[in-house]
Amino acid sequence: MSSTSNTKSTSMPPHHYHHQHHQLLCTRTHQIGALLLVVGTFFFTRLFDHSFAPCTTSTSTLLRASQSQFFGPHAWPEQGYGSQLSLKIYVYDAAEIDGLNQLMYGRDGKITEESCLKGQWGTQVKIHKLLLKSRYRTRNKDEADLFFVPSYVKCARMMGGLNDKEINQTFVKVISQMPYFRLSGGRNHIFVFPSGAGAHLFKSWATFINRSIILTPEGDRTDKRDTSAFNTWKDIIIPGNVDDGMTKDGTTVVQPLPLPKRKYLANYLGRSQGKAGRLQLIELAKQFPDKLECPDLKFSGPDKLGRKEYFEHLRNAKFCLAPRGESSWTLRFYESFFVECVPVVLSDQTELPFQNVVDYSQVSIKWPSSRIGPQLLQYLESIPDKEIEAILARGRQIRCLFVYASDSEPCSAMRGIMWELQRKVRRFHHSAETFWLHNGSIVNRNLVEFSKWETPVPLP
Repeated sequence: MSSTSNTKSTSMPPHHYHHQHHQLLCTRTHQIGALLLVVGTFFFTRLFDHSFAPCTTSTSTLLRASQSQFFGPHAWPEQGYGSQLSLKIYVYDAAEIDGLNQLMYGRDGKITEESCLKGQWGTQVKIHKLLLKSRYRTRNKDEADLFFVPSYVKCARMMGGLNDKEINQTFVKVISQMPYFRLSGGRNHIFVFPSGAGAHLFKSWATFINRSIILTPEGDRTDKRDTSAFNTWKDIIIPGNVDDGMTKDGTTVVQPLPLPKRKYLANYLGRSQGKAGRLQLIELAKQFPDKLECPDLKFSGPDKLGRKEYFEHLRNAKFCLAPRGESSWTLRFYESFFVECVPVVLSDQTELPFQNVVDYSQVSIKWPSSRIGPQLLQYLESIPDKEIEAILARGRQIRCLFVYASDSEPCSAMRGIMWELQRKVRRFHHSAETFWLHNGSIVNRNLVEFSKWETPVPLP
C-alpha cells in the first residue's frame, strides 16, 4: 500500500515529462548560444582593437599605458591618476598676501612679466598665467585640492630685483600668512623653481617647504650641493622653456632641414663653463671638425649669437648633444625636438618629465658622460638615416608635451602637469601642528578652530 502510494506520489503526468525534457533542450541551446556569443565577442573585440586603436604600433611602444585617458597618441595611466582630470587649484593673488608682490616683481616692483618670460626661467610666469585661465582654477579656498604660490624669484634675482637674503626672508614672510599652508604642513602647496638651482633659490627651503610640491626642470644638484631639493615622490619635473617662436603653430623661426642637407653629424651649442663634458666636446670638435660643430658662442656683446642664428646652427646636424652644465638638466634637450635633430643626453643624473607617458629610449639617446670621445661619433655615424628619421617621427608625436599652452589643449606641458598634480591630491591633510576633534573640526595646538586661526601662523 505504501509502495503504491509512493509510486503514485512520485509519478508525473506525461505532459510534465515533456515539459521537463523541453527545459533541458532549451538549457543546452542556451549554453551553446552563450559559447558562440563569447567567441564572437572576443573575435570582434580583437578586430576592432586592431582597426580603431588610438595609437599606432610604433606609438604603443613609445607610450606606456593601460586603461588610460587618451589625448592624441598620449595616454596617462588610469592607475594612480584617475580616468579624467577633476582637480581644483587655488592661485594666490599678489594683493592678498604681504610680500608676494615682491617675490614676483622685486623689491621696487620694477620687474615685468614680459622680461621674465624670456630664457629658462620663463616657466615661472607661463605656468602662473596659464593657471589663472585654467578651467581647473577655483576661487574658493575651501574647495581647493591644491594651492599655487606664484613667484618670479629666479628672474627677479637675475635682474637685480632681489638678492638671496631678500628672497629667503620674503618667502618666510609670505608662507607665514597662509593658514592653509599651516593646515597641511605645505603638502598641498605648489612652488615653481625654473632653473638648475631648483628650490635652492630659497635658501631655507629644507626647513619651510620640504613637504610642498615643487615644479622644476632640475632633478639633481650633485655638482654644488650635498642635498638635492628634488624628491621623486612629491615633486614634478617640468619641461624647459623653449622659445615661443619655435613652438607656435604655423611658421616657426626656422624650419628643420632634410637630413641629407645637414652639414654635421652632431653639434654642441653652448659655453664650456669649465665643465668636463663640455670641454671634452670642444676638444673632440677640433679633432673632427667635419663631423662635430662646437662653435665658440658669444651670449653677450657685439658678436652675440641671435635667436634665429642659434636655431639655424642647431638644425644643421643630425644629432644635438646635450651635456651637463651647471646642473644636470639642459634646455638643448627640449630645443632639439623642435629643430628635429635627435637629442643625445650626456648628463648621467638628468631627470626627464612625464616618464609615465613617454618612453625616452624611443625618441632620444642617452650616452655615458664618461665615454665622450671618438667612440661616441663612431656610434652616431653607424645609425642609418632611416632609423634617424623614425626617431624624429616619434619625437614629433610627443614634443607637444614640451609646449606651454593651455591645459584645455589635448596635448601640452600644462595638461601634462595637471595630470601629474592630480596624482598628488589627497582627501585629507594634516601636519605636526594640526589636530582634530570628535566632531571633525580641525584645531591647532591651542585648540583654536581652523576658521579662527590668525596670521602670521607659526612655522617650523
